[in-house]
Amino acid sequence: MSKTQRTREICALAPIVPVLVVDDAAHARPLAEALVAGGLPALEVTLRTPAALAAIRAMANVPGGVVGAGTLVTPEDVRAAKEAGAQFGVSPGATDALIAACEAEGLPLLPGAATASEAMALLEKGYDMLKFFPAEASGGAPALKAIGAPLPQITFCPTGGVSPSNALDYLSLSNVVCAGGSWVAPKQMVQNGDWSGIETLAREAASLLD
Repeated sequence: MSKTQRTREICALAPIVPVLVVDDAAHARPLAEALVAGGLPALEVTLRTPAALAAIRAMANVPGGVVGAGTLVTPEDVRAAKEAGAQFGVSPGATDALIAACEAEGLPLLPGAATASEAMALLEKGYDMLKFFPAEASGGAPALKAIGAPLPQITFCPTGGVSPSNALDYLSLSNVVCAGGSWVAPKQMVQNGDWSGIETLAREAASLLD
């Protein structure tokens, strides 16, 4: 039984999962509304700022959105994210403690892997939908394609260095369901409250495979 069935369903909602660093919780709801309106319903809020949990709380109430917590590192991160309303979790790597916490909380997890050994270890635990991270630094689309040859049962969401110029290189691979990208919510546009501009970027990202 795959432990990542729900994670895969969320990843399959759109070709790009926005990776969001939210500095001001007041921006969270309009940001989420703009991204969802643009066709990107799955949102990853990274736990890298003091405002992250409040942002997840605000985004959890946006109709049509599925908000997740990124940069999960400790079991405490998992519990805090779940309590804030996160519907899935994303981690840069994976530890037994982190996986156990997600399973205990019932939080679908997209665990990170960068090598064949890491991917095989996660597959052994029932995880066959993984985050390939850091994607570009780990060899990019050619590396992910090469890992996929002997491990066709594992699918990935590459994240880290994915941009409009290389996203299709990843999305065209048979073992890629979606990719994580931060370019759909540029810091300056968020700070300026340019929600229509962000919606336009989201719409372009959502149509990458059209």
